[in-house]
Amino acid sequence: MTAAFPFSAIVGQTDMKRAMILTAIEPGLGGVLVFGDRGTGKSTAVRALAALLPPIRMVAGSPINAETPEDSPDWAEAPGTEIITRPTPVVDLPLGVTEDRVTGALDIERALTLGEKAFQPGLLARANRGYLYIDEVNLLEDHIVDLLLDVAQSGENVVEREGLSIRHPARFVLVGSGNPEEGELRPQLLDRFGLSVEVRSPSDIEERIEVIRRRDAYERDHEAFMTQWQAEDATIRSAILAAREALRGIKTPDAALRDCATLCLAIGADGLRGELTLLRAARALAAYEGDAAVERSHLARVAPLALSHRLRRDPLDEAGSATRITRAMTEVWG
Repeated sequence: MTAAFPFSAIVGQTDMKRAMILTAIEPGLGGVLVFGDRGTGKSTAVRALAALLPPIRMVAGSPINAETPEDSPDWAEAPGTEIITRPTPVVDLPLGVTEDRVTGALDIERALTLGEKAFQPGLLARANRGYLYIDEVNLLEDHIVDLLLDVAQSGENVVEREGLSIRHPARFVLVGSGNPEEGELRPQLLDRFGLSVEVRSPSDIEERIEVIRRRDAYERDHEAFMTQWQAEDATIRSAILAAREALRGIKTPDAALRDCATLCLAIGADGLRGELTLLRAARALAAYEGDAAVERSHLARVAPLALSHRLRRDPLDEAGSATRITRAMTEVWG
């Protein structure tokens, strides 16, 4: 199996890479929504980041990637004691998927052949401690998206049907991508994603040439290309792991809280999810950069990621969402 494209070798797409890194540091951000043109590296970035992270330790054969035998659920077969390592899981959610396939359901084969009532785990179990990737999320049925967002927020999958009462951990980072020309998500669902990014094909000729050069090198001399970028990937991995450790110690001054509230009021964000996400993202960025406290500079760099999809539509304002956020920051912060 060919190794994923190196994360550090992705050309441009700074906002997308920043959003991915922040979710790796703080999974509680609520996932990332990436909208943009086809062929802009959306799925490449997800797989590259998962490959960048250190492998997880898990019980061999565990249906939920349990870290220890004690973490295995009651409904699973008795776990062994062998501990193995495997890459951080990335599970693709196909279009047209049923709710049973996502959450898990009664194992019909065992019920018919053995007369036993057993649980067959779904995609949420496989994605535990990893990433769940939805391509063309805007074409997925709304009730499935709602279900995924609920589980991603709670960290637990609950199945109560067909005589089953099952619970198991489902802690994953949800990443959705799509092309806005093919439809948009309802505002209620948009607001549930933590961060959002708009990506476009590079317009600079030199940047496009560099994309072609690197992809061609990756395919023609794979081993040499992976070796070339190994050190930079290791640097990013070390920074992510250090940021995870430092995250709890990051200080949040009252001035930062006021900045969050005034900005969200200025853009007319409904509820308080915008402020909380903005604060968490800024804290993760501060930890990643080795700073001790959240400052306005951190808030300014993550505000377009945390707030652009929470803007109310204004038919009289043709500016892009990121431009409107930047304009609001200038108005309220000076």
